[in-house]
Amino acid sequence: MSKQFPYLSSPIKIGNIQLRNRVVFSAHLTNFAERNLPGERHAYYYGERAKGGAGLIITEELSVHPSDHAYEKLVDAFSAEALPGYRMITGMVHQYGARIFAQLNHNGNQGTGLYNQLAVWGASPVADPLFCEVPKEIDQVEIDELIRFYAKSALLAQEGGFDGVEFQGSHSSLLRQFLSPYTNRRRDGYGGSAEGRIRLLREVGQAVREAVGPDFCLGIRLSGEEFVDQGLTLNDVVDIARSIEGMDLFNYLNTSVGIATHALYLVEGPMCLPPAYAVYMSSAIKQAVKLPVITVGRIKDPHQGEQVLRQGHADLVGMVRAQISDAYFARKSFNGQEELIRGCLSCNQDCIGRVGLNQTIGCVQNPAVGKEKIWGQGMVKPAPRTKQVYVIGGGPAGMQAALAAAQRGHRVSLFEKDHELGGQVRFASRLPYRSEFGDHIRNLLNELKTVPVQVYLGHEIRSEEVAEKSPDAVIVATGSLPQALPVPGCDQKNVLTVLQLLTQDVPLGEKVLIVDQLGFYQATGVAEMLADQGKKVEILSSSLYVGQGLGRTLDLDLWYQRARKKQIVLTPNVSFLGVDGDTVKGIHNYSGQQLLWEHIDHVVLAVPHRANDAFYFSLKGKVRELYRIGDCVAPRRLDAAVSEGFKTGSAL
Repeated sequence: MSKQFPYLSSPIKIGNIQLRNRVVFSAHLTNFAERNLPGERHAYYYGERAKGGAGLIITEELSVHPSDHAYEKLVDAFSAEALPGYRMITGMVHQYGARIFAQLNHNGNQGTGLYNQLAVWGASPVADPLFCEVPKEIDQVEIDELIRFYAKSALLAQEGGFDGVEFQGSHSSLLRQFLSPYTNRRRDGYGGSAEGRIRLLREVGQAVREAVGPDFCLGIRLSGEEFVDQGLTLNDVVDIARSIEGMDLFNYLNTSVGIATHALYLVEGPMCLPPAYAVYMSSAIKQAVKLPVITVGRIKDPHQGEQVLRQGHADLVGMVRAQISDAYFARKSFNGQEELIRGCLSCNQDCIGRVGLNQTIGCVQNPAVGKEKIWGQGMVKPAPRTKQVYVIGGGPAGMQAALAAAQRGHRVSLFEKDHELGGQVRFASRLPYRSEFGDHIRNLLNELKTVPVQVYLGHEIRSEEVAEKSPDAVIVATGSLPQALPVPGCDQKNVLTVLQLLTQDVPLGEKVLIVDQLGFYQATGVAEMLADQGKKVEILSSSLYVGQGLGRTLDLDLWYQRARKKQIVLTPNVSFLGVDGDTVKGIHNYSGQQLLWEHIDHVVLAVPHRANDAFYFSLKGKVRELYRIGDCVAPRRLDAAVSEGFKTGSAL
């Protein structure tokens, strides 16, 4: 047990299952399935977190019935073909001392018939606001079949070596849809009163318990509140929790928040939501029941988890993104290596952002996610020959490359012309609700302290100097630079780039127009910052709506709410034509109408950068091995810089 984190590190018993600590790797989508079956990538992914010290791992949702195919790579829990994958997963996890439960689910009306050419099932014919497909209200025959398939799926999970199963009755679930008066408008014995609406859950629980026996662990995940009119409130869910405990079927309760297809940003909170934002829900449930309760909600460091447990808000803590970012979160927390935890940024760019695009899960800070078999801890071996490696540029790409090369055993020198490492991430973290981006640089700095990298700050090394010293390999990571737009007036003194605004002390006038050609936080973050300073701000975008890139990271809804309160004017569907003095010219994309904005004090350009690649080309043919990575290849986001730095450094 850890002296610093005695609650988080203490063992706990759930049913007949003993957990070594209270850190839970809760259920979340991975998109690793092949032919809708679990496999090797799942096994190495979950196994790495077990090796990293997690007490309990809960798989992504596994679908219990063929009528549920909400997305392409949903795992079929009802098929015996899943057993080899199950056994691979559970064997890997058990090898490292963790316990693992399978999450069983049917998405109900929160799905589509696109993949199986079937009508979606629902408690009532109430269309989901995202999928917009009116479901079939399932009848008694289908209810009975659903119950049988839950039992069948649970039995297969038990045969596959799982220690228990968890019902998803939370943010995307047919069980929740039956529990909720918002989606359950039935007039038979499965609707109407609270007792009627909980009937399906009771019957499913009874069938599963009968199938798996009294010793197999059984839990359910509930949304603490739905946040929709006529939906479940926290008081309702507390009553449901009491009823569940009274069934004497379940061994624990897990929690979530909201409805995924109404407000996914509540389920997977972005950086702007406070840490532990959903803990009050699990706290209310815990006060009402004696069953162990798991809490969630952007809890990403061990101090937060310890405080939640110490104050009695829950019995266990779900920490998903914290363990995606660093699979060894638990082990480092309990072994006095807290400073070496690669703390999650809650940026949502490569975890939720990738899964939402039907890609496999990733992490901007951890290139090994989903590739644990080849890049997990201990998989990258020392280099057969030690090389002298120069890394030019100390932004995220250069720092990661230096770290990876040094971990391979190379002698690494890192050169940065500024007096600080971190590159442009340092400036991005100055924007409202983006400060945690700075944690990425802190994480890399802490990791660099563990390897013998020579860091030269304030040293703008010349290509001639590099060629003269003749290192074995040179990695160029010189980043990107703003570029001038080929439109009139962009060279005026009242026209600035976002980077200039964040790095130079430029006094701005009252009226500021931001030209957004990126659709991400460069424009929206600057707009908030300037609005907070009392400026009158307008964003001009050629896209269908302002901030379109914020949807992928679940920032869009909350940013629009803040923008409205701060009176930021949003003008989409307009292309920027240029500046003439204090007048900005544009054209409406669809009508062709020419538009003018007059008396503008300053124009801020949020536009694509250009690769700062001159140093790279000056070295071509002059050193033995030459590589370039990150934005000096092509300006992109943080994930590309970190991934290329890791791959290049690890391959030397």
